[in-house]
Amino acid sequence: MHTLDQAHLSALPKSIVRPGYDRSKLRAGIVHIGVGGFHRAHQAIYLDRILSRPGHEAWGICGVNLLPQDATMAAAMKRQNGLYTVSEMAPDGSRTSRVVEAMVEYLYAPDQPQAVLDRLSHPDIRIVSLTITEGGYLIDEHGRFNLQHPSVAYDLAHPQEPKGVFGYLIEALDRRRKAGVKPFTVMSCDNLRHNGAQARRACVAFAKARDPELAAWIEREVGFPNAMVDRITPATDDATRQRLREMTDVDDAAPVICEDFIQWVLEDDFRNGRPEWEAGGVMITKDVSPYEEAKIRLLNASHTMLSYPAYLSGYRKVDDALHDPLFSGYLRDFLDQDAGVWLRSLPGLDLEEYKVTLLRRFSNRAVGDQLARLCMDGGSKIPGFLLPTVHAILDNGRPYHRIAFFLAAYDRYLRGGADEKGERYPINEPNARALLEKVIQSDSPMTLLGIPEIVGTQLPAHKGFVDLYLDLRKQLDARGVVATLTALEAKAG
Repeated sequence: MHTLDQAHLSALPKSIVRPGYDRSKLRAGIVHIGVGGFHRAHQAIYLDRILSRPGHEAWGICGVNLLPQDATMAAAMKRQNGLYTVSEMAPDGSRTSRVVEAMVEYLYAPDQPQAVLDRLSHPDIRIVSLTITEGGYLIDEHGRFNLQHPSVAYDLAHPQEPKGVFGYLIEALDRRRKAGVKPFTVMSCDNLRHNGAQARRACVAFAKARDPELAAWIEREVGFPNAMVDRITPATDDATRQRLREMTDVDDAAPVICEDFIQWVLEDDFRNGRPEWEAGGVMITKDVSPYEEAKIRLLNASHTMLSYPAYLSGYRKVDDALHDPLFSGYLRDFLDQDAGVWLRSLPGLDLEEYKVTLLRRFSNRAVGDQLARLCMDGGSKIPGFLLPTVHAILDNGRPYHRIAFFLAAYDRYLRGGADEKGERYPINEPNARALLEKVIQSDSPMTLLGIPEIVGTQLPAHKGFVDLYLDLRKQLDARGVVATLTALEAKAG
């Protein structure tokens, strides 16, 4: 078993692909906040592809994690000098394993808060990228930033000792402003509609609560490019970690497994320079909106539509559920008849081919994505991924039975505590838990429909929808997911 760290990098097996640049010559020009599997399989891969190009020595990554639950990742990144392996799995079972060398620094904020602020404030850092989850931006359905959130309130009261992402960003930007240093670009890489605009809204609102002049400077001087990002990257559990060790012969404490598909569409709004990402396959465009709309309404929404029904029925892997004709048909109908009818094809993106490719990607047995991952944080995902389609369906008088079924399953999941085979599960809602607690404790399925932050206001006002939702909710308790969905699809068909 080969050790993975800088001292043993040259001794890795020849089967492990290396990027082909001199890592010792790199310095960090990007700070990435939220070092998890997706960033390491996506943005870092694109950067790894181009760091051998002339003039790119100043574009290495300094990885940063902020949360106590990131301690395990922090220990791995420090022990391995920021190195890790990514194994890209094709549907035919073939794979490519590579070591990613782009992360040349790593800081764990709970242990080194001032070091993180110093790094963010340094002129070398010209981009700060984010993967902090959809709910991490603290924006409600009305576009308002949550100034009452505990982390925000703490950081506003302790600006030189922040704990949350916006506390760090705004304090560092303020230091740069006062020192006459150009600001960094804030680049969101989360699955969030208009993610750059959302990051701007959050940063400006936080800054305005602290110093209106600072907020005005940020609005004027800081770039917040929008982006569409895509790569299925399951969480790496212990069993997967051991399987990857055996496959690669590398003792990696933080390996990543992902599909072989990858996509990044990025708006060119960088005020302080950027790498030549287009040379590594990134699509640079003036308007990301139509691409992110297609991806969020199709991929992210269909992931969410599958999650709770399939999990409750007893499935644990996405590919297993997609090989069940009932669930694959349910998703195909959602793509064709619910979400896809509002979209148009774009340059480089044929929608019909994209939908077929999605189902093939979901069915990839070599990836084995977890339904539990898809079930996480539904209270934050549903408003962004599903509500635009829901509103379009209701506004245009189209069938809404799949949406009613999905929400009935979500309510059953929140209050059931165990799947239909009796296996218990935790409710993992890190961002919307306070809102959903009333559902978890309630005996009425109408409680969920009474939370506009999650389901909007149109659904509870639509009598036909409410009646169908309540009927399906009763059927789920009496007959289970499979029988309820089978009867629903037969009736609708």
